[in-house]
Amino acid sequence: MTTDSSTTEVSEEPERGEQREGFDEIHILWISEGMSCDGDTVSLTAADQPSLEDLVLGLIPGLPKVNLVNKVLSPSLGGEDFLAPYRAAARGDLAPFILVIEGSIPNQNVIEGDGYWTSFGNDPETGEPQTLNEWIDQLAPKAWAVVTAGTCAAFGGIHAMAGNPTGSMGLADYLGWDYRSQGGLPVVNIPGCPIQPENFMEALIWLLQHAAGTAPPPPLDHMLRPQWLFGKTVHEGCDRGSYYEQANFARDYNSPKCLVKTGCWGPVVNCNVPKRGWMAGIGGCPNVGGICIGCTMPGFPDAFMPFMDEPPGGTLSSLAIKPYGAVIRRLRGFTNELVNHEPRWRHNKRKLTSGYNPRWRP
Repeated sequence: MTTDSSTTEVSEEPERGEQREGFDEIHILWISEGMSCDGDTVSLTAADQPSLEDLVLGLIPGLPKVNLVNKVLSPSLGGEDFLAPYRAAARGDLAPFILVIEGSIPNQNVIEGDGYWTSFGNDPETGEPQTLNEWIDQLAPKAWAVVTAGTCAAFGGIHAMAGNPTGSMGLADYLGWDYRSQGGLPVVNIPGCPIQPENFMEALIWLLQHAAGTAPPPPLDHMLRPQWLFGKTVHEGCDRGSYYEQANFARDYNSPKCLVKTGCWGPVVNCNVPKRGWMAGIGGCPNVGGICIGCTMPGFPDAFMPFMDEPPGGTLSSLAIKPYGAVIRRLRGFTNELVNHEPRWRHNKRKLTSGYNPRWRP
């Protein structure tokens, strides 16, 4: 394992005929010292299509050699030995690299006097804790690409909810939504609380293919999410969607029916988990009886609270669909009953009643 201590497309493809030279080797510098629980790193270890091991062992054809630096996955003893690649990148001595940020970005400007919200190592000159903000200021302008891992880094998430004392925000809020990396890319947001493992790996593989010069930039929507991953809603991929259409709603969490009445926001949330599952294609919130609380969305968590209460739109939409659903459910019941019987000519009697006529000629 190689570990050196509404959609608007915003990615711009090279002009037709323009050939961009790719990289043979690239570093991934992962910082999880944002306001986070490290859950996105933990989730990533469950990826298997492809796995993280496949990536760092060079088993995926056509990609540059990848040197991953992540504190949870690093064999380094820690301290300055672990920080060496980050220091080199900040000096401009290590390139190209992809910067991955995990966790919300706190607002250092709201602190009166000394203090900090979160740090990553110590400043070699002063010995004082080196804040996440300082690292981002040094690394983001030099990064070939910048990626967020999880909703906290993408949009602020839990730490940026109303009433928080830290002024936390997403990385694009901090860098500016018009930020462009050395590779000409905006921040690439992979939301989720935590990230769905394959979603992150798939987006990362696309970026690495682009780094190799064999693929265009990944298409992103207006919130800088990969379009092919977040272009559909939970409801559009949910196995329970047909129950909604028939106005057949669950009243408790043991039911296989639509969960809108029990607090599910799936009809308005951009996420592919019902189709993709979680680990090895198994699981995913509504697939296992859990409501969607909107954890991939920019407005999470405030826009979806209180959790487990019926969404305001759920009442209106369920009332609107109730007459239609009742009729459709009854008509489908009639048809189901009709086709749930064998034809009368399937029997073991002496007389053939299938309608076969041996004398018929065309």
